[in-house]
Amino acid sequence: MSGSARLSEAEAERFGRELDEMRDEVIASLGEKDANYIRGVIATQRRLELAGRALLFASWLPPAWVAGTTSLAVAKILENMEIGHNVLHGQWDWMRDPKIHSTTWEWDHASPAAQWKHSHNVVHHTWTNVLGKDRDIGYSAMRISPEQRWYPIYLLQPFYNTLLALFFEYGIAVYDAELERVPTGDKDLKEALAQLRAIAGKVRRQVVKDYVAFPLLAGPGFLPALLGNLTANLARNVWAHTIIICGHFPEDAEVFTEDELDGETRGEWYVRQLLGSCNIDGGRFLHLMSGNLSHQIEHHLFPDLPSNRYGEIAPRVRALCERFGLPYNSGPLARQAGSAWKRVLRLAFPGPGRPGPQEAAQGQGRLKAVG
Repeated sequence: MSGSARLSEAEAERFGRELDEMRDEVIASLGEKDANYIRGVIATQRRLELAGRALLFASWLPPAWVAGTTSLAVAKILENMEIGHNVLHGQWDWMRDPKIHSTTWEWDHASPAAQWKHSHNVVHHTWTNVLGKDRDIGYSAMRISPEQRWYPIYLLQPFYNTLLALFFEYGIAVYDAELERVPTGDKDLKEALAQLRAIAGKVRRQVVKDYVAFPLLAGPGFLPALLGNLTANLARNVWAHTIIICGHFPEDAEVFTEDELDGETRGEWYVRQLLGSCNIDGGRFLHLMSGNLSHQIEHHLFPDLPSNRYGEIAPRVRALCERFGLPYNSGPLARQAGSAWKRVLRLAFPGPGRPGPQEAAQGQGRLKAVG
């Protein structure tokens, strides 16, 4: 492993065995309390959305506009973060409830569930922070590691990272389609066009719902209701972007090369997930609103465990890391977000680096981060 932390193969295997035992213990204890948790969050989210839309029918009154927009924004954040993200990870499949299952759930997000599950669950969680494998390193648009070759276009990355924050769900939807693989012949054009049509269908439904149907139902409050929906969607995008860049972009998050994966064992996979992930300190409300991705370390160690259990096992994971001499990167939201943005800003400028394997083969003519 690159960076400050290394374990021998035997130590890594002991580390992995203890994490496996922790995971097995949690799985064995899953039950009605956990099922009631997710059902309660879903019920709360739906009540908040209903209340927000109802209040926006009176949105010409400033207090109703503020309350309605806030309620709708919180509902949208909950739907994407604590519900959609985690249901699509299969965290609640053990319930055998077809209404809350990774194979049937479709979320209020521009990225179709099937496309997102491939790019996130399969690619990102398998190859976390591996240059040339994990496309989430800079989202194929930003330089966030000195190992990535610098191009002049990266001077603009603070600007387009800001745009990405504002329109995050749309950026992720297009990113999930992996369009950069079409010119190289690694992806069939027909497949890419089919994925874009699926994205367009979801975007069209969202536009009709949030910017036409519900504002029209508000009658004379059409414009403030439309603005309320727009504000709620922007708030969700900025919040989701902030939480997610805190998971892998802070400066202490390590990046790995493909060579380091040669012969990687289960225990070493655990170590890589740990070293490439960062947590956010906070209270129960922050954890809920972040989809428990404030426990990014625990999520990457156990992506299919129910999110409500991450806070429970986090102290045990931290203690295990201390015992093995491994870093446990955690800090307040402002510090983690500031560190992530500092990395984006610093690496926008030329600095030490070398081309990754894909960039070396494809040349300098493409806007693409390694991975």
